[in-house]
Amino acid sequence: MQALFKNIKGDRLIWAIAALLAIFSFLPVYSAASNLAYVGGSGNTFGFFVKHFMHLFLGFAIMYGVHKIPYRYFRGLSMVMIPIVIVLLVVTMLQGTTIDGANASRWIQIPFVGMSFQTSTLAAVVLMVYVARYLSKIQDRKVSFVETLLPLWAPVFFILILILPANFSTAAIVFLMVMMLAFIGGYPLKYLAVVIGSGIAGLALFVLVAKAFPEAMPNRIDTWMSRIENFANGEDTEADYQIENAKIAIASGGIQGKGPGKSTQKNVLPQSSSDFIFAIIIEEYGLIGGVFLLVLYSWLLFRIVIVSQKSDTVFGKLLVLGVGLPIIFQALINMAVAVELFPVTGQTLPLISSGGTSIWMTCLAIGIILSVSAKRELLKEKEINEDNPLEILSETI
Repeated sequence: MQALFKNIKGDRLIWAIAALLAIFSFLPVYSAASNLAYVGGSGNTFGFFVKHFMHLFLGFAIMYGVHKIPYRYFRGLSMVMIPIVIVLLVVTMLQGTTIDGANASRWIQIPFVGMSFQTSTLAAVVLMVYVARYLSKIQDRKVSFVETLLPLWAPVFFILILILPANFSTAAIVFLMVMMLAFIGGYPLKYLAVVIGSGIAGLALFVLVAKAFPEAMPNRIDTWMSRIENFANGEDTEADYQIENAKIAIASGGIQGKGPGKSTQKNVLPQSSSDFIFAIIIEEYGLIGGVFLLVLYSWLLFRIVIVSQKSDTVFGKLLVLGVGLPIIFQALINMAVAVELFPVTGQTLPLISSGGTSIWMTCLAIGIILSVSAKRELLKEKEINEDNPLEILSETI
């Protein structure tokens, strides 16, 4: 164990925050999973505990392995991975999975292991790395919009088009994060305005086509519109079943909460272990638990900004922000949905909610951030050694 800790590089506080989130997640996930166990008929809640443990174990293994890779290699890997994720998204979209008559083609089955994988989350991380690579490449020169159209925006919009039919919220978040990264990376504002306008026009065209040919995507557009309308009108309807139960859970939690495992709304709240786990956390741990999580994510954001600012290259700075900011943004959206500050989106709470793909991709992103941080530590150690000739002499004897 001591050798393992010795080999851990990068920002120790990010490691600590990730570990705290993961450890804390076991109690609410285990509590919320009890309803799933009895609804499923088995009644075995320990199986959900083991499954969540294995997801986190594999996630931290990914984090550890990725943080050992020098971050400069992610430049080339992003170019290799872009066509791979495009193929995966096409396969995912063409498989035509439906749930209760609605298009739910978000997952593909991993051969031989019997597990499902949400390809859009992998595509989001790869795309952010790719955009960071290109923006760092053009950092010191003036570019035209036409020059960036094919190498930058073509992959972005192609991937978003493949994600959009089955997962509007993820496509919208990725688009917003790409715009934010492009703004931070110094991409000309007048070109960004063109891209944003094109994105809005493309979305409007997509909605019109989907309305004209509803058999192509059963119920998806209607689902989006109903969620937005229900959020906007503020009236309680049958469609607000999820959010109303989430608010009941939050209201009954009070300051200190009911205590671990004592939630009652987990028995009636759909997706209580994933999309609406924040409501269960507040019901069981009260406002104190909710603020604790908010502090942890805020602390993580602070460390992400610090690592970015200390990076020795433009690519490192943009890479950290590109893969790090979506984690915080997703967490804030999940919390905002639970308290009805945002329409229902289906976004999980990073490192807290159950679900393998979400955990693995969050750990992948954190591993990339730690890789950048580890490079900074290595450079600092070299500077110290160069400033201390006696230490160099002792190493050569």
